[in-house]
Amino acid sequence: MSAAQKAVPPRPGRGAQAARLAEILRVDQAGELAAVHIYRGQQAVMKHARGHQRVAEQLKEMEGHEQVHLSRFNELLNEHKVRPTLMSPLWRLAAFTLGAGTALIGDKAAHACTEAVESVIEKHYAGQIEELKDRDPALTAELVQFREDELMHHDLAIEEGAHEATAYPLLSAVIQTGCKVAIKISEKI
Repeated sequence: MSAAQKAVPPRPGRGAQAARLAEILRVDQAGELAAVHIYRGQQAVMKHARGHQRVAEQLKEMEGHEQVHLSRFNELLNEHKVRPTLMSPLWRLAAFTLGAGTALIGDKAAHACTEAVESVIEKHYAGQIEELKDRDPALTAELVQFREDELMHHDLAIEEGAHEATAYPLLSAVIQTGCKVAIKISEKI
């Protein structure tokens, strides 16, 4: 079992589980917000690029999946009285810029971005699923579905040539590192 899949033991003390749930909801909402804006940035470029209408439609469809996830996390934040990350404005801008920037490199780079992001997110969700499975089966079931959607995006990106992108190893490593840093920041801030 990987480190991401090991269950995080419940925190001790009054309110500790509620604090951990707040972290989970805050970071997941931030991640879905970023995903929506990555796809919007990519679409802004691809819908105007000659010969990339099919890719633009794929991106629009994936954005729709992410928007469903984001809407649900917005509901959960309200239900549990959890504030979103204070980093949301920066994440929106960074995500749109990442999406547009990778799309400007080309469709393979846009797919490499998707593959890199989704590889981090699916592992992140897998860890949360393991952590919450006994404590919150309803949320766990939703996370399982969201993870399946992310895996579908990941696999489509690979099928569309993500690994053929210029400087793929570097591009992927930088994006994955950025995602991991954003996750840690969003949990706390």
